[in-house]
Amino acid sequence: MYIALLIEYFMKKILLPLFFGLTVFACTEPVQEQTPEHNKAFAAMLDSFYEDGLKLSPLGATAAGDSRYNDLLPAEFTDSYREKLRAYYNDYTTRLAAYDRSTLSEDDQLSFDDLNDQLSVSIEGLAYHDNYFPFNQFYALPLSLGQMGSGEGMQPFNSVKDYEDWIKRATAFSVWADSAIIYFKKGIDSGFVLPKSLVVKMIPQMQSMEVADVKTSLFYGPVNKIPKTFSDSDRQRLTDAYAKLISEQIIPAYKRLGDFLKNEYLPKTRLSSGVGALPGGDKYYAYEVKLNTTTAKSPEEIYQTGLKEVARIRGLMDSVKKSTAFAGDIPAFFEFMRTDKRFMPYKTPKEVLDAFEAIHQRMEPNLAKMFNHTPKTGFEIRQTEAFRAASASAEYTQGTADGSRPGIFYVPILDASKFNTTSGMESLFLHEAIPGHHYQISLQQEDTLLPKFRRFGGHNAYVEGWALYCESLGKELGLYTDPYQYMGALGDEMHRAVRLVVDVAIHTKGMTREEAIKYMMDNEAISEQGATAEIERYMAIPGQALGYKIGALKIRELRTKYENDLGKKFNLAAFHDEILKDGSLPLGVLEAKMDHWEEKQKEAD
Repeated sequence: MYIALLIEYFMKKILLPLFFGLTVFACTEPVQEQTPEHNKAFAAMLDSFYEDGLKLSPLGATAAGDSRYNDLLPAEFTDSYREKLRAYYNDYTTRLAAYDRSTLSEDDQLSFDDLNDQLSVSIEGLAYHDNYFPFNQFYALPLSLGQMGSGEGMQPFNSVKDYEDWIKRATAFSVWADSAIIYFKKGIDSGFVLPKSLVVKMIPQMQSMEVADVKTSLFYGPVNKIPKTFSDSDRQRLTDAYAKLISEQIIPAYKRLGDFLKNEYLPKTRLSSGVGALPGGDKYYAYEVKLNTTTAKSPEEIYQTGLKEVARIRGLMDSVKKSTAFAGDIPAFFEFMRTDKRFMPYKTPKEVLDAFEAIHQRMEPNLAKMFNHTPKTGFEIRQTEAFRAASASAEYTQGTADGSRPGIFYVPILDASKFNTTSGMESLFLHEAIPGHHYQISLQQEDTLLPKFRRFGGHNAYVEGWALYCESLGKELGLYTDPYQYMGALGDEMHRAVRLVVDVAIHTKGMTREEAIKYMMDNEAISEQGATAEIERYMAIPGQALGYKIGALKIRELRTKYENDLGKKFNLAAFHDEILKDGSLPLGVLEAKMDHWEEKQKEAD
């Protein structure tokens, strides 16, 4: 995943959702003739949309480096909050209708199409009761709150005001937790509950935050890092306040959540794996597919695409296996790669992190041939914090546009001696770090000409599709020269293809958790523990995993088309620059933009 879990949740579900297709709003009221002055008004409207959205999503604002709302923590799943969202979306639907798209500039037309999609799909999403799942084992504010409150996350702790802002935000968690319990109960009453296998993972997550000594709490981290520039009185005041906050507010809130999940919610959970078992679950899943792929593809169409991709990649895997002279079948080869000690050479976390940096340095000379524009935002590789490493995947957390926080590639390392080099280290770096998420997100945030709602927004199929497409660049970047690393890369691609099959099958075809785990293990080199975590992720967030492969297939389709059409006029660096130039877009909008780019290339001398 490209950012910390909560950030993506807020971007996806509240302020900056992932949207569908290309539709043009049919205005029912007469529109005024557009002039340059009206274009300024259009820009002002877009800016207002973003600013009003930040007020509704203070965590999204913090993620974007905007500190104005760092003291706020709304319960975003409540009916009253969702009514505010509905009014917000309806208001801007009306405002957008005042503009005639055909008279806008090309850049403004992209913004028009993007915003129109966001508004229509966001309004549609409010019809579903996923708010009866305030959190799960994967998207969980209680976990992200720990990351923020540790002093190592997106919440800043540089000034006295920063420390005071966090006290206010963390104090609100007590109300947030009580509200979550209320909405979990609403779900129980309506039959809209989580699978049992997910809830048993959530309980220890809550219990892990209960400590007897506040100084051992994750939330005491900022106290240990109080800047030396603070006065003695401020230092003492804040130390006392944080100790009281942790003991009287935070720990009791986690205990209430853990006790409720264990004693009241767990007995009411369902044994089914997919949302198809929920009331109206088929329509809800179709919506999530539309939301996460930004296409009109049906679940069945995606399922069939997945089956074809699994078969194609399996053929490539067979070829690589034969090149190593391995005598057994593919499952045996997977087992060999998973367990042979030669593929586990590391002794310390630092050695693992250094190996990723070596990948970066090895491909650096070839990056210049494939990209004319690279980000200014700093980049770091870090080990995932211990408190969340057991349930975390490798991920990218974006930096801030002002450069005050770098983009960070987080690697969970539970035991360095068991970290396997054939897990796809090279493809993982290409995806999560460079040139995947770090290039795309950083370049987008650094583009001050983009309207802010696009500059800091994201569409799942575009963002994850780009990152997966970047995995396919390995050989061109001088990687994948080792057959086991290439097999690891194919394994990563297979992983995304398998997702198309199991995600749809779990939620529409009655595939069980256990059947999905077996299917995944039969087709890729993944441990049972890893497959279980993945399948439970798809159970928790229906449809999200589909965007990767659907987006990558579209980008690769466009590249192949333009290579064939343009011949010698095709320039790969120019293609990549254009894909990234206008930031994240729905796939339909992206394709229309890229086709226009192709026409310009044809006309060029």
